[in-house]
Amino acid sequence: MSLPRPSRPRAIINRKALVLGLNARAEAVLDGSREGTRKARADLLDTLKAALADGREEIRRRFLEDNCGGAEVCAANTHLMDQIIRVLHDYTVAHLFPKLTRTTGERLCVLALGGYGRGEMLPFSDIDLMFVLPYKATPYTEQVVETILYVLWDLGLKVGHSTRSVDECIRQARADMTIRTSLLEARFLFGERALFQDLSARLYTRVIAGSGPQFVEAKLSERDQRHERLGDSRYVLEPNVKEGKGGLRDLHTLFWIARYLYSVSDVNDLIGMGVLTPAVARKFTRARAFLWTVRAHLHYLSGRAEERLTFDVQPRIAERMNYTDRPSARGVERFMKHYFLVARDVGNLTRILLSVLEDSQKRRPMLSVPGFIMRRRDLNGFILDGQRLAVPQPDHFVRDPLAMLRVFLVAHEQGLDIHPDTLRLVTDHLSRIKPLRDDPDANALFMALLTHRKEPEGILRMMSEAGVFGRFIPDFERVTAQMQYDMYHVYTTDEHTIRAIGILHRIESGALAEQLPVATQIIHTVTSRRALYVAVLLHDIAKGRGGDHSELGAQVAQELCPRLGLDDEETETVSWLVLHHLAMSRVALKRDVDDAKTIQDFAGLVQSPERLKLLTVLTCADIMAVGPGIWNNWKAGLLRDLYRRTEEFLVGSLSAVPQDRRVRGRRDALREALADLPASWVESYLGRGYPGYWLSFDTESQERHARLIHAAEADNPADEEVVTLDTRMDTGRGVTEVLVYAPDHPGLFSKIAGGIALAGASILDARIFTMTNSMALDTFTVQAAEGGVFDAPGRLERLKATVIDAVRGTIDLRAELARKSPTLPARAQAFHVPPRVIVHHEASKTHTVVEVNGRDRPGFLFAVTDALTGLNLQIASARVNTYGERVVDVFYVKDVFGMKVSHPGKLRDLKRALTRAVGLQALESQKGAAVARDAGRARAKAERADGSDQAAE
Repeated sequence: MSLPRPSRPRAIINRKALVLGLNARAEAVLDGSREGTRKARADLLDTLKAALADGREEIRRRFLEDNCGGAEVCAANTHLMDQIIRVLHDYTVAHLFPKLTRTTGERLCVLALGGYGRGEMLPFSDIDLMFVLPYKATPYTEQVVETILYVLWDLGLKVGHSTRSVDECIRQARADMTIRTSLLEARFLFGERALFQDLSARLYTRVIAGSGPQFVEAKLSERDQRHERLGDSRYVLEPNVKEGKGGLRDLHTLFWIARYLYSVSDVNDLIGMGVLTPAVARKFTRARAFLWTVRAHLHYLSGRAEERLTFDVQPRIAERMNYTDRPSARGVERFMKHYFLVARDVGNLTRILLSVLEDSQKRRPMLSVPGFIMRRRDLNGFILDGQRLAVPQPDHFVRDPLAMLRVFLVAHEQGLDIHPDTLRLVTDHLSRIKPLRDDPDANALFMALLTHRKEPEGILRMMSEAGVFGRFIPDFERVTAQMQYDMYHVYTTDEHTIRAIGILHRIESGALAEQLPVATQIIHTVTSRRALYVAVLLHDIAKGRGGDHSELGAQVAQELCPRLGLDDEETETVSWLVLHHLAMSRVALKRDVDDAKTIQDFAGLVQSPERLKLLTVLTCADIMAVGPGIWNNWKAGLLRDLYRRTEEFLVGSLSAVPQDRRVRGRRDALREALADLPASWVESYLGRGYPGYWLSFDTESQERHARLIHAAEADNPADEEVVTLDTRMDTGRGVTEVLVYAPDHPGLFSKIAGGIALAGASILDARIFTMTNSMALDTFTVQAAEGGVFDAPGRLERLKATVIDAVRGTIDLRAELARKSPTLPARAQAFHVPPRVIVHHEASKTHTVVEVNGRDRPGFLFAVTDALTGLNLQIASARVNTYGERVVDVFYVKDVFGMKVSHPGKLRDLKRALTRAVGLQALESQKGAAVARDAGRARAKAERADGSDQAAE
């Protein structure tokens, strides 16, 4: 296999000069003594180490300063390594183990395998070598191989190696597909070329010949398994450039298949053989060169063989590759969009090449279908080719452009795959789709696909990757491959949208009944099914346009829906849903649904039970499609509560019983439940709660509260402070409830919040009640920091002890939280989250609602609530939400007199104090982490010193 040489190769490494210098010095020191040999080895290592460092620096300079591409970097690094190993080998056999005459068994051939064999050497790539022998190893060949490997390791290189005879290579290649693949791309470096020629000839005649279909099946199966392991999407926002879907490994797979079947050494060789067109070969080369360049930047930025394009390196690579900010998109978003479009091109290349290979090799199709499908003949103008849907003639789409949409519908309904040749023809004729946009029949076909009773996600994704979806709906093309640069969203906008449509179908089919019981029930009662599917399609359609995507998306809906065949009522419904598609999640996650004003305002927004149902289902599908782990039972419970209370308000079924009668009813029910406790204590306890408490919890919860308080007071003398804590796991919602009963005093909420954070839990919700005896009964809903129920016995005990110590003031929460706070991972540091404080005046009649935004980290809630305490504000409830790197805390507060905060001056002070507190908390956390890190290093140093002293003794 011949490789392209880099420009000005001698500026990278001058092998001739190296050899001359080494030979001269070797003659001077090699006198047959052990010391002379040691000096020669040392000189060899020092010389190669300097040559390697100089060569790498020259390659790095060319890449970063001269803007050479990734292809040049690969060629230069491969050339550098070839010369280093060649010098090492020649010096070893000429000076360290000289032998005038070698026997047949002492012949040796050195091959490059893997990426090194292909010539894809990047700055920190591994080196894979194979030492090929005619028979088993001899003492001489063992010495030579061992010396070469030890020097390479001493140079700091990561070397994979094997030593095999030709017979062993053939035997193992037959048994192991991985070894067969590595031998397929083996490249001769030096040594006995006849051994390499013998190996190659026997490999093709005894292993490869006649096994093409088996190899292709194995490689495609490996690819599918790899995709599944890495998320099975080429649109994840932190893609793996090498192994991910649409990455370099997919191109490697195509190259391996082509080389296996056609014995070519380069993709361009397939042009002359009629396998690929020049245009397709150019697309392959451009995609590979782009991915090489990105991977080279990754290596240089990380200083290691990093393959994942994480958030922290994306903007730096975008800047280095000259992607600048524009009004419509940041430079990093433009770079990542280019990346995802290249990944899509790789998918198209795979389809094209496999189609050609299948025709030429007559390989059994990958996909099989039942026999009764084979017998069908009503294929709407299409034919079956190898059990797949195909066009009868190459000019079919020229004569019938509408067939470019119909082919997807027929394939979907018949359960058939579309032949790759047909998909290629679709892509070749995309220009014919534009006139179809105003064709009623074409729009009816599209709506039939979108709203199909059979799972539409797969066929819509195929339409998108073929380019049909975006060409037919230009607004969708604008969000294709568009990323959102944050740690919350996992997929590009187009992938998120298609996944949301798939989730909507699964809700409708009942597949998600366990996670979404309410949505599964109500979706079958809506009258605007088509409007719901179109709303999911369009809910993010206007992202990246520089304005509020909900408002802009509503305008798109007004224009697009009539084209799709929706009537005026459906169009208005879709536009309203797109405009307000975030409203329900905002209210559920940021507002107190026990506050009547919250329900009243939300009901005023939705106005009808039909819109409430539609918005509920849309909200569930939208959140679930964001990414793995985003949806949980806690969010499901909040949305379910908001839906039910709003539904009650809209249909007029809210209780008309006066508040005092409802409070009296709750007290009577609790009195009955506590019949086994002393009557005097029960009557005293029933007088402690204010109306808000009696109306906020059910009788079962109130009974638990009462029994906890009774037990705590019975165990404590009257002159001792009562502080008690109880936990209860709610596996249905995936949360743990923490109940704290303690004397009420300013800062109590902040201390509890700090203690919970210090114990490693995350607060989701908090309800604060002060009893008439000046005791606080606070309920916190928490999860483990990694998500899920906080239920490990040891952690629960630690939480209880830490919170009680915090309430009693026996620990310094600020210092402990600062020490606990870890240094943010590099990917999180890439995002700047400025502190932001918003006051929602109209959200509640009785409280001031304050929203605080900032970077998520342990102790955030403590810092904010500590600042609120310093402002003499009472916290009635709190909601905590995390969106990737950003946290949003919402508090319902009153002043010391129990009134809303409304004075402009006080509101300015409130915003200023909270903004300062969030900013200082971030700085203190960074300082605390640095102090903890320095202390840890000091301890480790002291321990090493102690160990040395003990060893000396």
